[in-house]
Amino acid sequence: MNEMHKLFPSKEAFITFSLYIILFVFQGVFITASKTENGGYDYNTTLVVFLSELLKLIISATLYTYKQENKPNIFKAMCINYNLLLLYFIPSLLYCFYNNLAFINLSHFDPTSYYILLQFRVVLTAILFQCLFKKKLSFIQWISLAILTVGCMIKNFDAAAIQSVSTTDGNSFGGAFLSKQIFNIYFLSIHFQNFCSCLAGTYNEYLLKTKGSHVDIFLQNVYMYLDSVICNFFILMYKGELGTIFSDFQSLNDVFVILITVNSAIVGIVTSFFLKNLNSILKTYASALELIITAVVCYILFNILITWCTIISICLVIIAVAMYFKNPVNNTSPIMSRDMREKKSLLDV
Repeated sequence: MNEMHKLFPSKEAFITFSLYIILFVFQGVFITASKTENGGYDYNTTLVVFLSELLKLIISATLYTYKQENKPNIFKAMCINYNLLLLYFIPSLLYCFYNNLAFINLSHFDPTSYYILLQFRVVLTAILFQCLFKKKLSFIQWISLAILTVGCMIKNFDAAAIQSVSTTDGNSFGGAFLSKQIFNIYFLSIHFQNFCSCLAGTYNEYLLKTKGSHVDIFLQNVYMYLDSVICNFFILMYKGELGTIFSDFQSLNDVFVILITVNSAIVGIVTSFFLKNLNSILKTYASALELIITAVVCYILFNILITWCTIISICLVIIAVAMYFKNPVNNTSPIMSRDMREKKSLLDV
């Protein structure tokens, strides 16, 4: 029970953890369902990301205004903390790259392979976490992360081998396999997506718990998503899609595109609470658990086979998660820690 209390300081933290996993599984399924027969998309994916960020901004601003109690109005508050607004451009730009790359990479990987390949961010997240928060992970925690990474690598090589076999004969398997691994642009693309995810998530947690610990979380979300809207606007401009933006709206009337946009907005809000109340290390384990659920769901919905390598990979992920749950990282925000101490003192009285 003590380990569980360290892992989830409150009931709300556990709900946030569970909701985060469920919503991301939905996102992968919705994006896969929205693909055309040739694996592409018949709608403007950059516009969908832009609209998702705009919806996040509207929701965050509405929630801040709704729960405003003796707080400055949103425009005055933004002026007071303008330096924090500028700092949020870093994770906003990284998340912008991450969200746009998600559509590209999901068009070249099945959802299970996609989520397993994303688990290479585990070790990178741990390194960035230690650097930003000056906290060293224990030996058991590193072993758990190593097992998680090995599980991801097994599925990674499995996916590459299957692709190589389908395009080459047995004699050239080794060379084709190496070529697929190193020179495949989409393989590099998904690792750049990993880097964006790691740095954005860890730096976002850093801002939530240090520089912005005194600022309302919904106001911090306003900073994040205002910056994200600006970044995505420039992405649309760079791709030369501003001129066709109104005609592109017609392609967004598909039910799955609407679900992607709304679900993405909810995921963004939930992620901010996740990083505020939990930490980015636990977030990587939550992402690993996604692949277990995603593998089952995609087998049922899309008949995407679960290979023996996938099963072994999933087993290793479960072992790694169990080890971490026994030895969790404690990186509670200062404000949350103070509130918990106050509640404990009241109970003691």
